[in-house]
Order: sequence, then C-alpha cells, then structure tokens
Amino acid sequence: MTEVSHDGRLSAASIAAAVAAANRAVGTPVTAPGAIASPGAVTAVDWEHRTDMGRLRTARLARARAALAASDLGALLLFDMNNIRYTTGTHIGNWARDKLFRCVLLPRGQDPILWTIGSSARQHRAYADWLGQESWRAGLSSWRGSIPEHVGVEAGNARRIAGILRDLGLAGEPLGIDVVELPVLRALEAEGLDVVDGQGLLQQVRAIKTTDEIALLEHAAGMVDGAYDELYQFLRPGVRENECVALVNRYLYEHGSEEVEAVNAISGERCAPHPHVFSDRLIRPDDTAYFDIIHSFNGYRTCYYRTFNVSSSSRSQRDAYARARGFMDDAITRIRPGATSDEIVAAFPAAADFGFADEEEAFGLQYCHGIGLSNWEPPLMSRYHSFEHPVVLETGMVFALETYWPTEDGSAAARIEEEVVVTDTGCRVITRFPAGELLVAGTRYWTGFGDPLGVGPLGTDRG
Repeated sequence: MTEVSHDGRLSAASIAAAVAAANRAVGTPVTAPGAIASPGAVTAVDWEHRTDMGRLRTARLARARAALAASDLGALLLFDMNNIRYTTGTHIGNWARDKLFRCVLLPRGQDPILWTIGSSARQHRAYADWLGQESWRAGLSSWRGSIPEHVGVEAGNARRIAGILRDLGLAGEPLGIDVVELPVLRALEAEGLDVVDGQGLLQQVRAIKTTDEIALLEHAAGMVDGAYDELYQFLRPGVRENECVALVNRYLYEHGSEEVEAVNAISGERCAPHPHVFSDRLIRPDDTAYFDIIHSFNGYRTCYYRTFNVSSSSRSQRDAYARARGFMDDAITRIRPGATSDEIVAAFPAAADFGFADEEEAFGLQYCHGIGLSNWEPPLMSRYHSFEHPVVLETGMVFALETYWPTEDGSAAARIEEEVVVTDTGCRVITRFPAGELLVAGTRYWTGFGDPLGVGPLGTDRG
C-alpha cells in the first residue's frame, strides 16, 4: 500500500508501486508502427482493426483503477478536464477548459461518477453506454466563484460526495484531488474528509501510453506534418505572423483537429529572446521564422516546432540551426528503456552557454516533456532538476524534446522539436516534417549566374 506523507502527498516510492500495478493490469503497450492497421486512417471499416476507441477507454480506466487500488486512497476526485476524459471517455469541448465545472468521483472498486452540465449528462446517458446510467449526473459548480459562496453550491456538492463515500465505507480513507478551488477544498474538509494530493498519481498513470493512445498521438503529429508543408509553401516576404497562424488553424480544423490550442509564430528579431506568442509582425527577406503547433486529435496533442528561413539564409543562421540540431540528435541517441533523464539532458547545453544566468532563467528552451491528453505529462526532463532527481524511461512513454540556439550576434535563433515514442529497443520519432537542415522558404531570387540565392548546398553566405 502507498504512504501519505504529513503534507498530504503520496511518496514517490508509493506512486511508483501504484503505477507498477497499473502497468501489470493493462500490459505493455505495443509500439511498433504496424500494431494498428492502416495508421493514419480514421474511418472505421469492417475488414481490419484500426484504432479501437472502446479498447482505449477500457484500458485508461483500468490503469486508473489499478493504481487507485494499490494506493491508500479511498477515492479520487478529479476536476482536470484531461483526467475526466481519461477516466470516463467523455468530452464537451474547449468550453470546459477554465470553468472547473465538471468533476469525477472515482471510488475504489467502483465505476466513476461524473457530474456535468445537465444537457451533457443526458447525452452521456443516451450515447456513452460504456459506464452505467448512474455514472452520468447533472451537477453545478460556482462557475469559478461567479455564484457567491453563501449560496451554498460548494457545501452542497461536498455533502453529496461525502455521502457517497460514507455509503461505500470510504469516508475514512484519504481522498485524492488533482486541482481544486479553495472554497471546494474547505467544504470537503468541513465534511470530515481527509483531502490529499491525487494529481501526482494520475500524472504517473498517464505517463505510459496504450497502443491506441500512441496511434492517436502519431496521427495528431501527422496532421502537423501536413500543416508545415502548407506553411512552407505559404511563407514569403510580406506575410505576417498572424496570417501564418490563421493558415495553420484552418488546415488543422479542416483535417479533423478537435482543438488548436496554440500556434506560436516567431520571426526576425523576435526569435531571440523567444517571446512564446505570435504577433502581426511583417516577415521580411532573410528572416528566420520558427513555429510551434499545439493541437489535439481525439484529445491527443502535439507540441511540434520547426524553423525556416525566408528567401535566403546566412552562415550564422545555418550555424545556429546546426547547433540546435546537434543537441537534438545527441539526445535522441540516448533514449531507450532503462535510460535515465539525467543522461538525456546531459546532451543539452548549460544555460550559461547560451546567455542565461541559470537553468531556471533558461527553462523551456532545452528540455523534454511528456505528451498525451495534455502537453504536461511525465516524463519532464531538464537541466534544472534532472541531474539531482533522475527518472527512468519506460517503453510506452511519449515525449517531446525541444532545443534552441541563438546566432552569435543574437539577431536570430533556431528552435527544433521532435516527438518520440520509447520502444523496446530505443525510440521512434513521430514528427516527420524534414528538420535535418535549415530549410529556406519563399521566393528564390536569381542573379542570372549559378544557383538562386539561398538554394545552394549551404545557401548564400551573407556573412
């Protein structure tokens, strides 16, 4: 059984034990490309097995249940929309992102109970039949405090949850919560419930992906491959960053994206330092431009950077790109089951090497993060913490590696990101738009002699 510390958190060892139980319950994911027929096809057919949504839902819930059973928690109370989807297989769109409106109670040994907006609960009862009718219930929150606390929404919900746990004989066991509003926490504690952290447990459960999760992640990445091809053809002097964002949004939604969470478009002098947000800047000849495309397909996300130059490239821009690519390639060669996160981040440069005071200041430029139903899943690896607190890589983990390097004069920078699946023998890269060398987009300008500007093997050396 797991141990709950004095501060209400499960210990790392106890979480590991619970997650090991979840892995045994579901089995090792199959990560070979041919594990699911016709990867990239999304239409169900009668003549072969493709991504199996029923199997996806069953396996995710089985993992959560097994981890809960191996812990000292009596139940989990989940407000994070991704944890709700993981345990119930339900989704009502980006509308739910910031409201903390829906919640799931997962008691040990029981089906989840989801409270959601009334019309949604009715729809789930009618069409989401993988759980019992009593799993889908209409509920109400305070809408992030828009309904004043004295109305009693939080207190009423806490009484309802405590009553269910008492009926199941679980009210004396710790209740793990992922994220919570303070009035909700106080109301649950007023009912005598021992509220502890449950987010760490769910994060570790979600770190190992099932066969179907991996297929959905790969399809999501394939959609971004296509978006980058459209973007490469569109890029030229005179277009604006926000036009690039609009093009990518349209392409992804037209090709089945469920949500485009963000498209960062960064060009010219905005590349260094990296502002992490697009503008309406006009892109000019010789500019470096890099992009990060974050979207989801059936809930499974991407985080996928690519860097281009427009019309031509200088030697310093190409050198910066080569440095960023070198860090990436070195890190990828180190990935295998049993490798530790400190080994991976040792391939990345120290913060001081590219102009930052320390690793905290440079955080987010050279690191790795798990991807799944969100972009913040284990393993998260960085020079800030992984040398002192390494974690072990396992088959079925999926994560993104991000690298960055500025030009010598600081006028531009390169940004590259690849997503990988950890396999039994190493890893497989699932982001396929070409990134081995700095690509030049836009009009090629000819002088009448030799190669067009920026198209030779190394482009044109402008100093």
